[in-house]
Amino acid sequence: MNNLARFLPFLRWFPMNGDTIKADFMAGITVALVLIPQSMAYAQLAGLPPYYGLYASFLPVAVAALWGSSHQLGTGPVAVVSLLTASSLAVFAAPGSPDFIALAIMLSLLVGLIQLTLGVFKLGVIVNFLSHPVIVGFTNAAAIIIGLSQVSKLFGVPMGRSEHFINDIVGVLKLVGDTHIPTLIMGVSAIAIMWAVRKYRPTWPGVLIAVLLATTLSWAIGFERIGTTKVAQVASSDVQALVKELAQTEKRIGEVTAEIAVKSTLLTAMGQQHGEQSQAALSLKYEMDVLRLKLADREQENAKRMRALRKMAFQRGKDAQGLDHLYLEGEVPTGVTTDDVRWRINKAKGDDLTLVGGGEVVGRIPEGLPSLTMPHLDMGKLGSLLSVALVISLVGFMEAISIAKAIAAKTKQRLDPNQELVGQGLSNIIGSFSQAFPVSGSFSRSAVNMNAGAKTGMSSVITASFVLLTLLFLTPLLYHLPQAVLAAIIIMAVVGLVNFAAVKHAWHAHKHDGAASVVTFVATLAFAPHLDEGIMVGAGLALVLYLLRTMTPRVAQLGRFKDGTLRDIKVNPGLLTSEHVVAMRFDGQLYFANVSYFEDAVLEALANHPQAKHFLVVGDGINQLDASGEEVIHHLVTRLKEAGITLVFSGLKKQVLDVMRATGLFDLITQANIFATEDQALATIYDRLGEVAKDDLFCKVQPA
Repeated sequence: MNNLARFLPFLRWFPMNGDTIKADFMAGITVALVLIPQSMAYAQLAGLPPYYGLYASFLPVAVAALWGSSHQLGTGPVAVVSLLTASSLAVFAAPGSPDFIALAIMLSLLVGLIQLTLGVFKLGVIVNFLSHPVIVGFTNAAAIIIGLSQVSKLFGVPMGRSEHFINDIVGVLKLVGDTHIPTLIMGVSAIAIMWAVRKYRPTWPGVLIAVLLATTLSWAIGFERIGTTKVAQVASSDVQALVKELAQTEKRIGEVTAEIAVKSTLLTAMGQQHGEQSQAALSLKYEMDVLRLKLADREQENAKRMRALRKMAFQRGKDAQGLDHLYLEGEVPTGVTTDDVRWRINKAKGDDLTLVGGGEVVGRIPEGLPSLTMPHLDMGKLGSLLSVALVISLVGFMEAISIAKAIAAKTKQRLDPNQELVGQGLSNIIGSFSQAFPVSGSFSRSAVNMNAGAKTGMSSVITASFVLLTLLFLTPLLYHLPQAVLAAIIIMAVVGLVNFAAVKHAWHAHKHDGAASVVTFVATLAFAPHLDEGIMVGAGLALVLYLLRTMTPRVAQLGRFKDGTLRDIKVNPGLLTSEHVVAMRFDGQLYFANVSYFEDAVLEALANHPQAKHFLVVGDGINQLDASGEEVIHHLVTRLKEAGITLVFSGLKKQVLDVMRATGLFDLITQANIFATEDQALATIYDRLGEVAKDDLFCKVQPA
């Protein structure tokens, strides 16, 4: 059974008694009530239609629990991973478009494969390359970016997506004067409700209460207003021209996409017949690259046109002949009666325009389960997505394992990080086959799960089952849920992630850690929406600063303290030393980056003690010796011996002695000059010196 449980860890849940089943059932339902609205909000944050959040909350939630090691970890859509998904894919396709959705699903598959591979080969330690200070800086910046990205939905104004997130926020601020007041009231009210419940009734489901009240009110007052019109009914010739350019470019995008698909099929066949490096194949690859550049240019042009259209406000009215027209705000002719609604163009497709004149709601959610299909693999973007997938894999797993460890500290459960990687990897892989975007462990839902009394991962299976019921029967009830409320849910969820005290703590721990945290924070904000670049800068800096620290470890010249111990003479001035013997402690590994520093420290100490005939290296702090370190010690022993100075070692660890024996360095130094303790070494040295050092107090223990 134990061997089988290694591959099917959920078998450890059984047998389950009645109390456990009841506790897991109640916890599962409680988490589901929080997960459903949260997942829809995070789907929007990821640049996807809200109902994709429900898809990501179905199979991935259950699979992660079945194959993970934590009993309380709640997997599903989370804020940071959703934002990373949106920022990394926005450069390839317009958010919400079919291409964008396909890439998000493909990204989930890549993330899952990376996590599963790391778990199977027990490489969970790779997450240590992302140090805690770097994660702290990244999380703070990401939380601020996430919160700011939702401001436009609170005010009911459009927000552009460009290469610079700060410019997008400035664009939103310029439109504050166009705020849709009912939308703002909905969003602020939802925030107030969730804050009040969290403070005064923490056991109540604040998110669910806000969603129920807002959805009911939205339905009652007709919060949503949607209209349609034709391009010919737009009174402005400039707007008509812009829409026609949009339609023409959209047609060209479809043609180029089809052409790329044909050439891709041809390239595969050509590669099988003549080889991928044949002249014809290389020529075809070049043509495809040119087409992709054209496609990217066209998509960028249309994105700009769509942003320009969405910024325009219109009024709808009938002219003298009774014909409907759409007029730019402020250009309504005298005598035309309008409907007193400020309309905006939300979508443009051919000659048809979709208008929005009220607050935005979730809208229709397809009923039924997501289709189980193989994710579409865009090989042209595979290379670009791999680096993003690696970042999401590591960041997502670090978030999940840190949450799991925090909960395990309270429940006393033993965690297996590699098994957790397997669980997270399988959840993303299976999720990609059910149209889910990348998921990870959620701190808030895991806390809810634990506090609700969950005993095993069965609670997450029950959560997934409730999401299944929602997809099958309850989606019509979510139609009138305001988008501003989803934005409010995200804002309230990420407020807790902002923790500048942790950055300050890292700075107090070590200036290098503080610098890595601050640089990661600034870089993430500066590179937004490309968050992966920010975290890579921070991780790179943390590694460089670590190398700098290890290049100059602490070196202490030792003297005799009054209690008989050897201590650093810089910290304790006036200690007894000797002209005949120099004792030095080296606190660090001896490897290629710091061997010259070690050699310089030895030679400098000897230069300050020209009469010394013995040099003692107290090696208790040396825990590693590489080939470069061995080579330097070899030369030092030889050079000092020629100068009449003996190099003596004490307290060397087994792994250091093993390297010395394997390379012949041990025989060069000889057993006579290697001791277990510094006192043994000094006693032997003074025996050798004899009368020359009879008055030397360095070797004697002074009375306290």
